[in-house]
Amino acid sequence: MAVHNHYNFSGRHAAITGGAAGIGLAIATRLVEGGATVSLWDRDKQALETAQAALGAQHARVEQVDVSDEASVQSAADATAKAAGAIDILVNSAGITGPNTSVWEYPVAEWDRVMRVNLRGPFLCCRAIAPYMRSKNYGRIVNIASVAGKEGNPNASAYSASKAAVIALTKSLGKELAKTGITVNCVTPAAVRTAIFDQMTQEHIDYMLSKIPMNRFGKTEEIAALVAWLCSEDCSFSTGATFDISGGRATY
Repeated sequence: MAVHNHYNFSGRHAAITGGAAGIGLAIATRLVEGGATVSLWDRDKQALETAQAALGAQHARVEQVDVSDEASVQSAADATAKAAGAIDILVNSAGITGPNTSVWEYPVAEWDRVMRVNLRGPFLCCRAIAPYMRSKNYGRIVNIASVAGKEGNPNASAYSASKAAVIALTKSLGKELAKTGITVNCVTPAAVRTAIFDQMTQEHIDYMLSKIPMNRFGKTEEIAALVAWLCSEDCSFSTGATFDISGGRATY
């Protein structure tokens, strides 16, 4: 087990989309280390089973979910709340990059697919889970956006636009829930080397690295460390906020 600061998540249950791999799994691991139980939401059944085995069935349950589908999300939310008794934490980590191409050559169907997963997905998950949090007057929602949503990466218009929209969604929902015990925040990582890189061209990967002053990609554990604080009871006066974790790339 890594040596790092710990937050107490005993008695808390977290739903994590894209939780079977990458940043989502790193976040799940960090929360479990703090005593949380988690529900991993993902489309990939085999990856879910592997992740559950790694975390331990006593700590993690799984839901095969398409976050872009309203019925799938609502069913998962209801099943998670019933099994866990409450959903205290929601982390929206599921995402896709889409193709690397110019706006005028961008396939419309691919644009729509990126928006369905990256924007409609977090909207549907927040919409389904917020009522459960409101019933307890407690919750922590963390959306994984991207520095691309602040700056707009060339040849990644759908991804950049979807992540900018996630930032705005976070700000809107944070204000709507500001007088409750529920906080809503997002993080804007620079590139983190995960399987999502397989969806990108080498040229685009090189471009992203060139923009990071630290001259390296982020680590999933580093994103998980920031998200863990945002999921904790210590994060009580930040809501509707955007937290940079970009190796110095972000300028605001």
